[in-house]
Amino acid sequence: MKVIEGGVTAATGFEATSAMAQIKYKDRTDMALVYSKEPCVCAGTFTSNVVKAACVMWDKKIVESGEPMQAVVINSGIANACTGKEGFDACEATAKACQEHLGVPYNTVAVASTGVIGMQLPVDKLVAGVEAMSKTLDGSIKAGTDASKAIMTTDTVNKEVAVSFEIDGKTVTLGGMSKGSGMIHPNMCTMLAFITTDLAISKALLQEAVSDVVKDTFNMITVDGDTSTNDTLLCMANGLAGNKEITEKSDDYNTFKEALLFVCEYLAKKMAADGEGASKLFEAKVVNARDKQDARILSRAIVGSNLSKTAIYGCDANFGRFLCAMGYSGAEFDQNDVELYFESEFGKLKVFDKGTPIVFDEDKALEIMKADAVTVFVDMNEGNASATAWGCDLTYDYVKINADYRS
Repeated sequence: MKVIEGGVTAATGFEATSAMAQIKYKDRTDMALVYSKEPCVCAGTFTSNVVKAACVMWDKKIVESGEPMQAVVINSGIANACTGKEGFDACEATAKACQEHLGVPYNTVAVASTGVIGMQLPVDKLVAGVEAMSKTLDGSIKAGTDASKAIMTTDTVNKEVAVSFEIDGKTVTLGGMSKGSGMIHPNMCTMLAFITTDLAISKALLQEAVSDVVKDTFNMITVDGDTSTNDTLLCMANGLAGNKEITEKSDDYNTFKEALLFVCEYLAKKMAADGEGASKLFEAKVVNARDKQDARILSRAIVGSNLSKTAIYGCDANFGRFLCAMGYSGAEFDQNDVELYFESEFGKLKVFDKGTPIVFDEDKALEIMKADAVTVFVDMNEGNASATAWGCDLTYDYVKINADYRS
């Protein structure tokens, strides 16, 4: 596998574009379109929030129908959540605009929205945006990058990545883009993400791979403990790489899944690091737990704790906060088995050893925690399962950003 330049347009047959539709923002692009020249098998995962945006329910219907997907229209600024029948009408109008201007069946068009909950989308601007974008679709890397910027809300950087790998003697490409900065919490899938590939694979196996990979990537990030109403991950595969279709679990399937894991983990970490107001990526790595579920629970509890997050912000090696979070996580363990370390590019330091605090070098701890990415490394010494979760520090700016989000 090789990391290459690009995002959603890196794979053969995919194009993208963006537009300044002025749905909410007046000074930047706020609509994006991703399009495949050929119909795609598709897979998706969606928010576990009972309050689901209209676009989530629209996309779920497409994914679960077994029908192909050929385009995705995304808008930023307004979430189209808690919008009643008007919200569904906006989804349909957007999809039918694609049918009119791109010549694709409207029931193959997914839609996604991000922004303020409870506001109605201006349908006239959506339709006009689709018409404008239908004339500017482009398969260039720049077009994909511009699309990734158009879907941002409070994000400070766009998020995209692409890789290539060999399947059946053919070069296959997998690319993706995502957005997410606030209202980020595990349980699928804590953001918007769109993945494109020219691989030929059955829908059933694509869905299985996506659902499995999500567990250790997007479901392992948290910024603020809020699971969004709009969380959507869509993966489209158009088969244009020319490989023999993958229809069973094999070495080729495993190669694809490894690439998918890399792309999803990369995007997940980018979102965690770009949490609203964040100054650091905060990683919790739990090893030698009793089972995978315990490892996931423990690592997510560490990065999800507000006290842990403020300790990371303050560069305070207050290990008791992390142990406390583990203790209320719901996982069963013996604190007398636990070893805890702080780790970053500046070194690794043990601070707790099997129930006993260690006298450690505070200056070294401060140096380690001043890094842009800090890891709390926990050895449970009770099994052989491991998991990693990602979050960010909690700063004053998080409150400032969210106090005036609608303005």
